[in-house]
Amino acid sequence: MLDINLIRNNPDLVKQGIVSKNVEPKLVDDFLALDERWRKLVKDGDDLRAQQKKLSEERKIEEAKEIKEKTKANEEELKEVETEREKILYLLPNLPLENVRVGKDESENEVLRKWGEATSLEFSAKDHLELGEDLGVIDSKSAGKVSGSRFSYLKGKLAQMEFALIQFAINALSDNEAISEIIAKNGINVLTKTFTPVIPPVLIRREMMQAMGYMERGEEEIYYFPKDDLTLVGTAEQSIGPMHSGEVFNAKDLPLRYLGFSTCFRREAGSYGKDTRGILRAHQFDKLEMFSITTAENSIEEHKFLLAVEEYLMQELKIPYQVIDICSGDLGDPAAAKFDIEAWMPGQDEGKGQYRETHSTSNTTDFQSRRLNVRYKDQKGEMKFVHMLNGTAFAIGRTLIAIMENYQQKDGSILVPEVLRKYLNFDTIS
Repeated sequence: MLDINLIRNNPDLVKQGIVSKNVEPKLVDDFLALDERWRKLVKDGDDLRAQQKKLSEERKIEEAKEIKEKTKANEEELKEVETEREKILYLLPNLPLENVRVGKDESENEVLRKWGEATSLEFSAKDHLELGEDLGVIDSKSAGKVSGSRFSYLKGKLAQMEFALIQFAINALSDNEAISEIIAKNGINVLTKTFTPVIPPVLIRREMMQAMGYMERGEEEIYYFPKDDLTLVGTAEQSIGPMHSGEVFNAKDLPLRYLGFSTCFRREAGSYGKDTRGILRAHQFDKLEMFSITTAENSIEEHKFLLAVEEYLMQELKIPYQVIDICSGDLGDPAAAKFDIEAWMPGQDEGKGQYRETHSTSNTTDFQSRRLNVRYKDQKGEMKFVHMLNGTAFAIGRTLIAIMENYQQKDGSILVPEVLRKYLNFDTIS
């Protein structure tokens, strides 16, 4: 949610920001018109209540009754206007930060850098589904029979590799030495503080999903159960942020860093016929998600830190990747800035190879915390809204794809990345 005073005092800036996200600027004018009406009704209501009190004290009963009826009508109208005003306020997305490039859509995103050489195989590359079916570790046919399209069973050694990825990430992000090394290597000005592992609920109240900013645009992606008024999360962040709704922190206790593990659910609306093979774009998948709560002054550095952690994890797996700077038109409603990581996957595009998204990290500034009412006291004792950030540690399915396709061997087996071998009793899936 945007600061109402910002909309009132600098509507042109707000219009410029939302237009860069392809949102209609008239929403700002509609909000301001309702806001002006709302403020007048609030003043009129205060005046009426004062009159009623005075008349009651003067024992002018009939006149007081008349004012009471006017007060009731004022309150009803105020409630209607307040509801309409809030609807429009919730339709206004977060504004991009100043250093975010303006662009219409994903076609105008920019590659910032690449790491590693794209894997070149001396044989014809298979995609992950062909590899998985040949090795008996991915079963989409049985899942289709049981659950429908875009579901799969992960079996045997591939299932074990998922648990290895989880343990690797938890160990790395719970290690002060590893965190310190990431910060020093990248010259980032943040505190050396580890992540607290958390397994959050995957069903959350609809109001909490809305508070996180995913209902106004994107509701079609969400599984919703009207009878219970609960939604399934599409990422652990949607459950972790609301954990602190209504709370107040001291600046000295921030940042708070969490590493959430959850099964995630997405309808994949609008992706019919796209990436239908295997586990790249599924309705259900497991994910490790980083979530940071920090001060307004430190959120840009914290965002750099989350990206650096993502790159560290990929480099430890020795998977080639590229970092993408996301332009304004490709930012979701909550995000003020965002970076993606795309891993090289040799089996994509009919064996020609392709970079595909495996990670993203977003700075949502105070957009989510305003809706959740999560604040902190700064060094001067002033109350401010915290800044919230999120970043993928591992989207397990896509990370498994990247491993399978980059580590595939000529005989159809798959080598296990060295960093994962200590968590497994095998070095090869064969």
